[in-house]
Amino acid sequence: MVSSEPIISVSGLRGTLGNQLTPAVAMRYVSALAATLPKGKVVIGRDGRSSGRMLTQAVSATLAGHGLTPIDLDVAATPTVGVALRHFGAVAGVQISASHNPKEYNGLKLFGAEGRVLPKIEGEKVLAAYHENKSSWVDVDSIAAIETAEDPHAPHMDLILSTVDVAPIQEKRFKVLLDSNHGAGSLLGRRLLKKLGCEVTVLGDSPDGQFAHRPEPIADNLQSVAEQVVSGGYQAGFCQDPDADRLAVIDEQGNYIGEELTLALCLLQVLPQEQGTIITNCATSSVSRSLAEKFGCTLKQSAVGEANVCDLMIAESAVFGGEGNGGPIDPKVGYVRDSFVGMVRILSLLATSGQTISQHVADLPPLSIVKDKMDMDASNLSPLFAKLTAAMPEANAGQPDGLKLDWGDRWLLVRGSNTEPIVRFIAEAPTIDEAQELCDRAKSVAG
Repeated sequence: MVSSEPIISVSGLRGTLGNQLTPAVAMRYVSALAATLPKGKVVIGRDGRSSGRMLTQAVSATLAGHGLTPIDLDVAATPTVGVALRHFGAVAGVQISASHNPKEYNGLKLFGAEGRVLPKIEGEKVLAAYHENKSSWVDVDSIAAIETAEDPHAPHMDLILSTVDVAPIQEKRFKVLLDSNHGAGSLLGRRLLKKLGCEVTVLGDSPDGQFAHRPEPIADNLQSVAEQVVSGGYQAGFCQDPDADRLAVIDEQGNYIGEELTLALCLLQVLPQEQGTIITNCATSSVSRSLAEKFGCTLKQSAVGEANVCDLMIAESAVFGGEGNGGPIDPKVGYVRDSFVGMVRILSLLATSGQTISQHVADLPPLSIVKDKMDMDASNLSPLFAKLTAAMPEANAGQPDGLKLDWGDRWLLVRGSNTEPIVRFIAEAPTIDEAQELCDRAKSVAG
């Protein structure tokens, strides 16, 4: 039986419609946000799910009732919300999306005034206000008017295009298949790729949330897309999740390159031009570390989570960063995972190198990642970490976020989920069988 309580954290909340998430729950949560804000504008976007418009109305009304001016972007990608927030000088933002969850889910992701996902300290204030049922409703004379944005995508597109030399891309006239899967990505995606001179076909062009396949952009869900890349003679297949902050790549031969190598391909384009510090989280492929070393750069790792990556990027003045779930982060555009950044950087790489995606991937270190999990109470994992450390004494053990065991040429990360009663096992090794063996070994110890 599904709990009637929403899944809630310092950066947002999500749940099933009509059970865990209702307009009343959304209004309570946004009231808590409003209670922590100064008066000003708040941008609102949504990822195209059928429940999104209803929740937008509830969120907008709540903000207006707290004397804050809602700016409705309508359907917009999560990174677009971050850019729009800064563009309008807003004090906060709300993205209505459940990311890669099925269509019966929706959620609210909160942004701070800097245009990034709400950092932990600010998020904890909202969470406390939510649990205390705080609000700060205004009287009738102070209710704010709801505004709409005529073109929320233009500032985002302009920023992305300013990060690369567009002329070489335009000259190549790449043939690209974009799978937006009825999420928010098609609106800016088609426009951006057309601006780059690409011949574009968009799958799931209508952002109505009626997903043509399961929405997480992983290999099992993208087999039909890969087949279309081959049959259509496309040079790249770009696959987004519903709110378009994650990008998976399919090469010209129909091979699923996946999400882990999205960041690596971006770094191949970035690092020859701009040296500096790179930030990933501790669950991201070591391929990025190898590339950083190749180009004389430093790579540092944060705890898992976009907010943690961004915190460290800001602290280290990083030139680029991201997560291995297909989320590149370009500080020139914004401290938000951004599938559009990934597409433009990869197309720039192809245009300037003259090589295909498969050729670039063949030159990367041969490493494979396996992500596994098991049902387990994740509230106290110290005994499990102790057992795993004792069972694998040949590994270097650390706890950057959970337990990470490192053998030099392979590693294993074991951490509890923040949203489910499960433990995640993530392993990387020279082959997929060796990575799976590490996960299986750890699961055996866990019992």
